[in-house]
Amino acid sequence: MIDIGPPPRLIDILLIDDDPGDILLTKKALKGSKFYNTLNVAADGVDALEYLRGADASERKQLPDLILLDLNMPRMDGREFLREIKQVPAWKRIPVVVLTTSDAEKDILKSYDLHASCYITKPIGLDQFQEVVNSIKGFWLAIVKYPPKS
Repeated sequence: MIDIGPPPRLIDILLIDDDPGDILLTKKALKGSKFYNTLNVAADGVDALEYLRGADASERKQLPDLILLDLNMPRMDGREFLREIKQVPAWKRIPVVVLTTSDAEKDILKSYDLHASCYITKPIGLDQFQEVVNSIKGFWLAIVKYPPKS
């Protein structure tokens, strides 16, 4: 008998994006994956901070294992959100994948300066967007080891 090891750890994802089309495409791309448990969505940085604060205060809701973050959003953009979460000890270990339409060098540099885990430019076409999300899924959901949940 072949030992296949323990089952994969389920991953809780927080998607922060204000574009309904991109949210739908991300949900479709992740659908059917055996590697993720939940996908929660926040429309901007303010909503995302409220979600994280609620997870800290609740025994029923856990902090996400992974954050997919758009940069350009109303109220609080992705850069401001990154700045905020990387100052909170309980949140600073959560990997943040910046997934945005901007390919501006200043946005890339700023994101890494604010401790983004990686920076990915959203492609324009639907098929290419699906490929990008599948790549994220393949790496961040199937290969990466996450710190234990406290």
